[in-house]
Amino acid sequence: MKKTRIAVVQMQAKTGKVKENLRKIEQFVKEAATKNVDIICFPELCVQGYNREKARLTAEPIPGESALTISKLAQKANMVILVGMAEKSSSEKPLITQLVAFPNGKLGKYSKTHLGKSELPYFTPGHNLPVFSTDKAKFGIQICWDLHFPEVTAILSLKGSEIIFAPHASPVTVGNRRDIWKKYLLARAYDNSVFVAACNLIGYDGVGQSFCGGAMVIDPKGNVIAEAFNGKEELLVVDLDPATINTIRLQKAKSMSGTFYLQARRPELYGDLIKY
Repeated sequence: MKKTRIAVVQMQAKTGKVKENLRKIEQFVKEAATKNVDIICFPELCVQGYNREKARLTAEPIPGESALTISKLAQKANMVILVGMAEKSSSEKPLITQLVAFPNGKLGKYSKTHLGKSELPYFTPGHNLPVFSTDKAKFGIQICWDLHFPEVTAILSLKGSEIIFAPHASPVTVGNRRDIWKKYLLARAYDNSVFVAACNLIGYDGVGQSFCGGAMVIDPKGNVIAEAFNGKEELLVVDLDPATINTIRLQKAKSMSGTFYLQARRPELYGDLIKY
């Protein structure tokens, strides 16, 4: 991994106001470009807004109008852009997808594989755990509820991910994001020797739900290196120093504290994981 400057955004997304939300995304990208950001991540379903009942009505194909708009932004800003959107699927229920737009015009995507109980009636789960590459770093994506499943982070790390981007759409009703994230996101980073970069929707969505916001970046040793919980829309820019992760991944550590724990696994003992 090389030194990488990332940005995570907490933003308000109004339900069904796609053009308005895209304009806001564009403004954040322009701001990030002035700060020479390499990769920027926006929250879950920030293009159409997070509304389970209306997602099917506003879902778009990829590529489609919104995806192509984001692609043009990525090319113009010379930046990798991750945005959350409802994607049309082969069923009536859309996917919760994080679009990945690269500066060379290529598009990638990850669709949420683990749906919350309240999402199951409205969305289709994804079935793949892709890893994406830039000339500076490899990264994976886990969306909100996905982060409660340690196996996903482990697989992404074993496949080469050095950064896990974690876009959320967590409402005010679930409680303080900072306190909750510190219970498990730090463990995801430490156990798997990855950076974790999380962000959340914030504010009222225009139809009945409010989101609590928050942005946090954690290093591969489980330390919070940057956070923003100011109750407002915000761009959090962070430089990721690769020294620690390179020492761990390249097995250059002189002590046990620098071990890449996943390399010491004993998969032959873990068969029960798929029995229950």
